[in-house]
Amino acid sequence: MRKDYVYLFERLFYYLESINESSQGLIVFDELEKAKARLLIDQVSNYFTKTAKGRERSQRIVPEPFFVHSDLTTVIQLTDIIAYIINWGFRAGAKMTKPVRQEIVPYAQKVNGIHFKGYRNDEKGVSRLVYGIMCIDDLRGMDERT
Repeated sequence: MRKDYVYLFERLFYYLESINESSQGLIVFDELEKAKARLLIDQVSNYFTKTAKGRERSQRIVPEPFFVHSDLTTVIQLTDIIAYIINWGFRAGAKMTKPVRQEIVPYAQKVNGIHFKGYRNDEKGVSRLVYGIMCIDDLRGMDERT
């Protein structure tokens, strides 16, 4: 499974965990070609059933994604717009150094106001800040990079 999806599920899990102890979430994707959708469904299923983190996260995230047509679903259209704003106007941290489109920056500031920021204890019990928006510069897993 691509690293960006693993991060997505991780951040969704953290967000749901921060709301309350019984919050649950759904995964909704824009419609893909049937073959690509089947591949993604299989990857998501394998992640949530065959990995320890996936099994843990399936306690809060329904492990079966839904597919909708973005041209018929306002929320998916809105998500596409927010993704565009993040890509061209949102910058945070040392890794996000590409130029922005200045006319989009005011919208990016609004996105920054709603993006998830929370604290979570790591394996050693140390509280650390986690963000809903991350810059991932290489989507390959560790096994593919070495």
